Amino acid sequence: MIVLLPPSETKAAGGSGASLTTASLGFPGLAVARSRALAALDRLVAAGQDVSTPAKARAAADNAAVRSAPTMAAIERYTGVLYDALGAASLDDDARAWVETHVVIQSALLGFVRASDRIPSYKVSEHTKLPGERMRDLWSDAGAVIDGFALDLRSKAYAALAPVAGAVPVEIVSPEGKALNHWNKAGKGALVRSLAEAAVEADTADALVRWAASASVPLTRTETGLRLVVQDPRFAPV
Repeated sequence: MIVLLPPSETKAAGGSGASLTTASLGFPGLAVARSRALAALDRLVAAGQDVSTPAKARAAADNAAVRSAPTMAAIERYTGVLYDALGAASLDDDARAWVETHVVIQSALLGFVRASDRIPSYKVSEHTKLPGERMRDLWSDAGAVIDGFALDLRSKAYAALAPVAGAVPVEIVSPEGKALNHWNKAGKGALVRSLAEAAVEADTADALVRWAASASVPLTRTETGLRLVVQDPRFAPV
């Protein structure tokens, strides 16, 4: 089983790993696309980036140093609601090993990376206009590197950017059946943490639903994939 996660706009600073090389990353079949994306980022840096705010200046500096900056595991580099709820740093060794084996994150700059792949900080999203390249052209065939049952927790934008044949999407809803935003991401992170702590090995959506029922996780089948019910704590019963 592979669990597909989206990246995050926010990223941890620093790192202690060696600088990035495309050969150091998982999924070597993406090496050519990664080299094209990095070359396009070089052109973006050379053309000059917006540094009108402190946050934009930091992002520009990260992009300028992307080939030389220190790296850290992707699962620690990405931050924000989903990754905070997953809490990889607080997992025990067995659960962390599960994450490193099963979790794959989709980067707009590097394509699919494994949780353990060491990456630098950067500021490139699916909306970034890289000179001489189109995101869809770079990554439209990237999904071919994903084999077997894939649980798809990516946003719709990232799933469309790099479709993965047969991936099973997960819809996140409130107990009333309403779509969620912030708690959508928290629910995804909590689900992955539960999977890691239980060391779940499922090769079909139905097998995953059977585990969920045994673990009291509100994950059910739908016509198009799976549905996870997440309670917004602001509206939880007292």
